[in-house]
Amino acid sequence: MSRSNGNPAVELAGLSFAYPASRGNGEPRKALQDVSFTVEHAEVFGLLGPNGGGKTTLFRVLSTLLLPSEGAARIFGLDVATQPAAVRRKIGVVFQAPSLDKKLTVLENLRHQGHLYGLHGKDLRGRCEEMLARVGLSDRAGELVEKLSGGMQRRVEVAKGLLHGPQLLLLDEPSTGLDPGARRDLWAHLKSLRDKESVTILLTTHLMEEAERCDRLGILSQGKLVALGTPEALKAKIGGDVLLITAKDPEKLREAIRAKFGGEPILLDGSVRFERERGHEFIARLVEAFPGEIDSVSVGKPTLEDVFVHQTGHRFWEAKAEG
Repeated sequence: MSRSNGNPAVELAGLSFAYPASRGNGEPRKALQDVSFTVEHAEVFGLLGPNGGGKTTLFRVLSTLLLPSEGAARIFGLDVATQPAAVRRKIGVVFQAPSLDKKLTVLENLRHQGHLYGLHGKDLRGRCEEMLARVGLSDRAGELVEKLSGGMQRRVEVAKGLLHGPQLLLLDEPSTGLDPGARRDLWAHLKSLRDKESVTILLTTHLMEEAERCDRLGILSQGKLVALGTPEALKAKIGGDVLLITAKDPEKLREAIRAKFGGEPILLDGSVRFERERGHEFIARLVEAFPGEIDSVSVGKPTLEDVFVHQTGHRFWEAKAEG
């Protein structure tokens, strides 16, 4: 993909952030630890991770709400710590929490947003009309926001974020509260922004389905970047199919599988998880090797959940609970 002015859209180099120590706890809480990656121009990049994994902290750093503790974050070559005003002119931000005034019309919400960026008169009217057309809401301009569906309200949020013509759109959990149809609708608009307007999109998500739609992903766990790549490439690194084996003594079986077949079987929710090429053919060998010890075996193609388990040793929802 092309670059803007020779710089990536987003560039993180050794980025770390720690929240100050709270009362009764003398140690700062490390929310991000040595995170490095780039996002290219006109790319949809997703930050996937459980709650507490560091996504929201990174989002706040990129939107200039927090200063890095260490390392650097640059947007189109501009440093978020030393050039925040210039960065803000390059970015549009859609937070997870709704920011619309539901007692105002769609157009009134956009006008108020435009005033914050110094837009007035003919220029503001033109931008509002352009943004409403871009998100397919021109016919709803005079309608109260509270009368719109959740999906349409989210599109108004996107229109607000794009009103001043940013090159990078930051979205925090964009599908929160949306039904499946509204999610598909929102993603159609995001892909259109990428393809027709060359807008770079960086979003945070904890939804596997949403992460699958991204061009590339960075997976965060406990503040660390544990995987980076396209969804397809990340799943390909698993090294075969994923087998889940239940047994009366899973710990004993895990050690026996490792001794006989090698690899790195792990215990997961009381089952043995094992990665193997052509897993459907391997099942017969497995059952034959341990007669009477195996209760059941399931086999499936790798998912992004499996990528997370492969990198961290535990399920996504378990990390979410810990977070």
